[in-house]
Amino acid sequence: MATLTRPSAPPVTRSGQSRPPRVAHLWHAWSRHRPVILAYHDVVDPDRFAQQLDYLAAMMHPVRVEDVLRASAHGAPLPRGAVLVTFDDGDVTIHEHALPLLRERGIPAVAFVVTELIGTDRPAWFQEVRALVGGGAVHPRLGRMAPDAAVRTLKRLPDDERRRVLDELRGAHAPVARTQLSVEQLRELEEGGIEIGSHTHSHPCLDRCSDDTIEYELTRAHALLETWLGRAPRVFAYPNGNGDTRVDALLARMEYAAAFLFDHRIGVFPPANMYGISRVRVNSTTALRRFRNIVSGLHPLMHHSIGRT
Repeated sequence: MATLTRPSAPPVTRSGQSRPPRVAHLWHAWSRHRPVILAYHDVVDPDRFAQQLDYLAAMMHPVRVEDVLRASAHGAPLPRGAVLVTFDDGDVTIHEHALPLLRERGIPAVAFVVTELIGTDRPAWFQEVRALVGGGAVHPRLGRMAPDAAVRTLKRLPDDERRRVLDELRGAHAPVARTQLSVEQLRELEEGGIEIGSHTHSHPCLDRCSDDTIEYELTRAHALLETWLGRAPRVFAYPNGNGDTRVDALLARMEYAAAFLFDHRIGVFPPANMYGISRVRVNSTTALRRFRNIVSGLHPLMHHSIGRT
């Protein structure tokens, strides 16, 4: 493993001026008393992801979700520089690339999966929209939007309307295929140190859903994971990071230990709400220099200070 040193280059402010190195140093020292919870989606650049993991192993202290839960609920201390690796959606690259790289380094993780997709060759709905719109599908509700803009628009619609637009987009277009994790691969992830959590059954934005839809999405995913894994899931991640007090209440009744946001923050710890634990967004293509700034906590602070929510 290559020797890694702490970044010395000062961060850049919104005006383009460098902050004094002492500011970065003080912020880094303060933030290291809070666990950094990283939120990935896939691993499309295994080599760069390996560099990121090497940095975490050398400069941080990777922990299990169990450690975070115990520290949150019971005040058990976390090591200085604690970091938890998480993945949303359950992309097949987690099994293909992340699992062996994490296992080589002894780094634990959590994968929040969409149960409707397990064992199928269907894409997540937002992946399907990108493919359909990118392939020329048109809908009056979306006009001539680019694929990513179409997904953002659909996420803001009431869930029933989103589903109707998606059905109409499909129309006569050829089905979109995408390889998904199998049940056996889910078990292999857990055996390899990646705990499986719930990310709902079909990944709707829960704050746009009816009470009945929320209950179905959570209970259906919960039941399937319990059947597949032989145990009930204990952690949850909100699709798109969209929290809702109705969801929190149901998670409590279902005895989930914690739920995670997607808010690009290093939150106060222990958290005031175990169903609102902050995570920092990152991906496997992030350059190491930028990755170090994200993990330090300085990038999330600046991100929010200039209004990029």
